[in-house]
Amino acid sequence: MTELRTRARGVTLPKISYGTSGLGGMPDTYGYDVDEARAIATIQAVLALPDGMLDTSRLYGMGRSEERIGKAVAELGGWPEGRLISTKLDRDPETGRFDGDMARRSLEESLTALGLDRVDMLHLHDPEYATDLDEVTRKGGALDTLIAMRDEGLARVVGLAAGRVDVMMPLLTEWDFDCLVTHNRMTLVNRNAEPMLELAAERGIAVLNAAPYAGGMLAKGASKARYVYQEPTDEMRAPVVRVEEACARYDVPPGAAALQFSMRDPRIASTVCGVTRPERVQETLAWAAWPIPDALWTELAALPFDTHDPEATRDYKLG
Repeated sequence: MTELRTRARGVTLPKISYGTSGLGGMPDTYGYDVDEARAIATIQAVLALPDGMLDTSRLYGMGRSEERIGKAVAELGGWPEGRLISTKLDRDPETGRFDGDMARRSLEESLTALGLDRVDMLHLHDPEYATDLDEVTRKGGALDTLIAMRDEGLARVVGLAAGRVDVMMPLLTEWDFDCLVTHNRMTLVNRNAEPMLELAAERGIAVLNAAPYAGGMLAKGASKARYVYQEPTDEMRAPVVRVEEACARYDVPPGAAALQFSMRDPRIASTVCGVTRPERVQETLAWAAWPIPDALWTELAALPFDTHDPEATRDYKLG
């Protein structure tokens, strides 16, 4: 367990938390759909863990992720004691508006869908896709509103969750965040978020590293999955193939190495793993405990990795 800085009001993060974007049904992003029954069963499998934590967003599945969490929790008779929920303030999906009023509406819709009156963690989400970044940063804008929500007790801690590091770095420098979420940018094959993790360590910001499997390929295989939500080219597959070859020599699942690569980094408070089946929850825990010899870590450390934005060529879609 990793304690957030003192001002974060006692929130303690598990080393592994679980992402729920796929549970909202996002075939444009993942290449497959997830029905409601399977999603609810997966959510309840996470909440059965004594330190279960769910990470969601208003826009995941256009609201379906939060709605399914709400239904799963209702079936359980209420939010289980000791579990954590993280969600995000989102822009208007049609207009891109992201001012203070939109941020307020986003949280109200989230709380209604989740069936809760507050959340543990609340992040400003994907400001790079706002129509006007000034709506986010100006006085009374989305960021001011986010901080106010913490002060009002609607969230215990607040953070920034986005993709582009060049957009995140100035915001992390100028605003008082407790935590941040980065995704696909600190993996065995990509270190685009390295400068941001260094900044977070200097400022005492807790880092949640999401998508350690690079959108699925490091878990499912170079020949079976997309790479950071894109149909992969041979160039994209090549570094993953090298990881697979090294892991095969030691009989270690590449997913275990990818997960533990993130968990071993002292700058990372929690690793956010997307799961879309109940059995994946226990598989994740098994990978976290998989014995990995030092010799494999030495081989993996010697492999080349990319530092560019892995989503630079992505055709971003909300579905």
